[in-house]
Amino acid sequence: MDAQEIWWIRHGPTRSKGMVGWSDLPADLSDEAAIARLEGALPKDAPVISSDLIRTVTTADAIQGDRIRLPHDPDLREMSFGDWELRTHADIEAEDPERIRAFWDDPGSVRPPGGESWSDLSARVDAATTRLLNQHARLIIVAHFGTILSQVQKIGALGENAFGQRIENLSLTQIRYAPTPEIIRVNHAP
Repeated sequence: MDAQEIWWIRHGPTRSKGMVGWSDLPADLSDEAAIARLEGALPKDAPVISSDLIRTVTTADAIQGDRIRLPHDPDLREMSFGDWELRTHADIEAEDPERIRAFWDDPGSVRPPGGESWSDLSARVDAATTRLLNQHARLIIVAHFGTILSQVQKIGALGENAFGQRIENLSLTQIRYAPTPEIIRVNHAP
């Protein structure tokens, strides 16, 4: 099997203090030096794709350079936090302490009201990743914390420790999917 590899990039910061999933908030891309370093660390021959949310679209625009750009893919979105969207942990805990504790204790099966569980997110991103790798052996994907972390967990078998892994804004996570799945680097700041 030919090598299949993805360079995952987390979008620029949103400056929101709440839980940001499917809300379409802009990214702060004012750190031009960090963006230039990131663009320079990426392969020149891999196409760029992002989720359809503006914070990933504009980050992808900033790092694209001369690379081919693929259409935005909504399956690469962050987890949907449903009714918890844009609310702080403290506000949610004050209103629904049992559910938010259950969500953090068992994110695989507990959903925010009207939102997704970790298992829902992982299944969606796994299917998108498989579909995209069937079309392109090498990709640069600009996505979100949960999207990227779901793939780190899948390849690295982090289990319950997944949420402890940091994925900073404008960081690079490189994963080889085939022939042998391997995490090359996580949360790298070029």
